Order: sequence, then C-alpha cells, then structure tokens
Amino acid sequence: MIIDCHGHYTTAPAALEAWRRRQVEAFGAGRPVPAASELRIGDDELRESIEGNQLRLMDERGIDLTIFSPRASFMAHHVGDFAVSSTWAAICNELCHRVSAMFPERFAGAAMLPQSPGVPVASCIAELERCVRDYGFVGVNLNPDPSGGFWNSPPLTDRHWYPLYEKMVELDVPAMIHVSTSCNACFHTTGAHYLNADTTAVMQCIQGDLFADFPTLRFVIPHGGGAAPYHWGRFRGLAQEMKKPPLAQHLLNNLFFDTCVYHQPGIDLLARVIPVENILFASEMIGAVRGIDPETGHFYDDTRRYIEAAALSADQRAQVYEGNARRVFPRLDAQLNARGRLFDPQSHSTQGARHA
Repeated sequence: MIIDCHGHYTTAPAALEAWRRRQVEAFGAGRPVPAASELRIGDDELRESIEGNQLRLMDERGIDLTIFSPRASFMAHHVGDFAVSSTWAAICNELCHRVSAMFPERFAGAAMLPQSPGVPVASCIAELERCVRDYGFVGVNLNPDPSGGFWNSPPLTDRHWYPLYEKMVELDVPAMIHVSTSCNACFHTTGAHYLNADTTAVMQCIQGDLFADFPTLRFVIPHGGGAAPYHWGRFRGLAQEMKKPPLAQHLLNNLFFDTCVYHQPGIDLLARVIPVENILFASEMIGAVRGIDPETGHFYDDTRRYIEAAALSADQRAQVYEGNARRVFPRLDAQLNARGRLFDPQSHSTQGARHA
C-alpha cells in the first residue's frame, strides 16, 4: 500500500475562493462578513474537482491513499481576526471531510487550525477536537508563523504552544509543521518561506527540550525537512556545542521527514542522511510544483519515481510507503485495520484487497 502523507485540496471549486475573497474584503472594509451558509458547493462539484485531478493522478502514479488537508497557502492566518480564521478553517475542514467521506478508501482528513496572530493557541483546540472526533481526521497542520512571514510567534518549543500539544497527545494525532502564504516580500511563499520554516522548525527543536516534556508528540517536517538533511552535520555540531544529546536521541523519536523533494539527488541524500524509519512518502500534488522536468520528461512531483530509483531495499520502501505513516498516524492505522487492511511490520506488507 502506498500512502501519501502530504496532500492539500488545491483544486477546490472556484466558489470557495470567491467566498473567501468576499470575507476578506468585508472584514477589511468594516462590513459584516458573509455567513458560512452563503457558500454552496454541491457533491457533484466536489466529485468533479477530485476525480479529474488528485484522484486521477493517484491512480496514474499508483498511490492508494492521501492524507488530505486544506490548501496551505489559503490558510492565511495573518488575515482578519480569530473569528475570520475560525469560520474559514471550519469551512475548509468540512470540504476535506466531505471529500474523504465520498472516497473513504482514498482520502483521510487532516485539519487546518483557526490560528490568528496574538491569540492564545488554546483557541484552536475546539476545532481540532471537532475534526478528530466528528470527522475522523488523522492529523493536523500547525503553522509556526501565523504572521505570514514575519515570525513574531514564540518558537515551537515555547510553553505558548503547550495547550495544543497536550490535546494532540491526548488525541494521538501528529502535526505537519506547515506555514501558509508569505506577505513578506523577502520570502517567496513556496520557494523560500516553506523551506525556511521547515529548517527553522528543526533548529528550534534542537535548541529546546520539547520532547522531554512530550515524549509521544510527533511532528512531520515537510518538503524533505527543508535544508536539514543537507546540513545535518551542522545541526549535529550545533547540538553538540549546546550540550544536547545526539540527534538520534534528541529528535528522531519525534521528528519525521516527508519525500516532497522534487529531484532524484535530493531523495538520494534524504535516504542516506535520515534513517528510513523517519521518512514518510509524500508528493504534495497537486501543489507548488506542477510542471514537467525537461531533464526527465516526468512531473517534478511524481515522487514515487524517486523512491523506486533510490538505494532502498523492498522492505525499506514498504516502510517509506506505508509502515512509517501508519506508525506516525495511528488513527489512520486504526481506520485501515477496521477495513481489513492489516499491515505486518515484520514483512512490511499489507493484507487485504487494494482499492477497486
């Protein structure tokens, strides 16, 4: 079984963006914002937006299931206030839930949080609980920089975040550390801000002792960990100077890296530097990089090709494709087990029929 741990609803019907534009404009003008009930998207529109896009590519590339969350750049936590973010998160999460309910064998939801600059993170807990308990979501996206590129929130190791971490541990859900749109002209959203945030999250975790307080807390660092694998020696050396334990002890029981790295040398490096048990398959398609690589003739984000070509054994590929995701996302594992899709950690194989 092949599980893509990093998918966003980037192909939602146009009515969603139109409603959001009205919301943002009304807030900025001091007018009443539109009600969520004014957004009407039918099941046929949702089905069409998925079947011709994510689902088609999943079938073409042999991906069985995608962990599916709202579009990252649309989160835009810096826009409006908590009420604006709360309504927007609820709408986006509901759409992802409807998609996963239409295609339960192919999609599992991950929640967007209603973060807002300067607002205590405990304000996000109700939406997280709703998504996990009512929608069956298996994970959450956590934005370490709700300011939109100006980084005025405390580091991830600060007690500012602890109420959310306590709830994540209680619910047994991991967080993908994922920023949103950059409104800082110095940082291109997907080319700089995303990768800066991935690298920053790793360094913050090195500097702190978060996982001593939360030994079962799990973070997925997307986009291959940003610069972290490429500079792993620098991070090891800095941790040593800070008198921290070796990174294998300090981080790797809790940090995991996805494979949204869009060329073969990058995946090869990731697989050499980071232990296989800490790597989760992902593509982030349809996402930031949608074109065809002229050097290979294949889509940049067809990341399965890179895994197949990497120096991994069959057992290691099974870990990357499935076993690690089921371990990091235990609620997903429970859902798959309930459907008869049992994973044998000894043989790294799945029992039960593939999707129809």
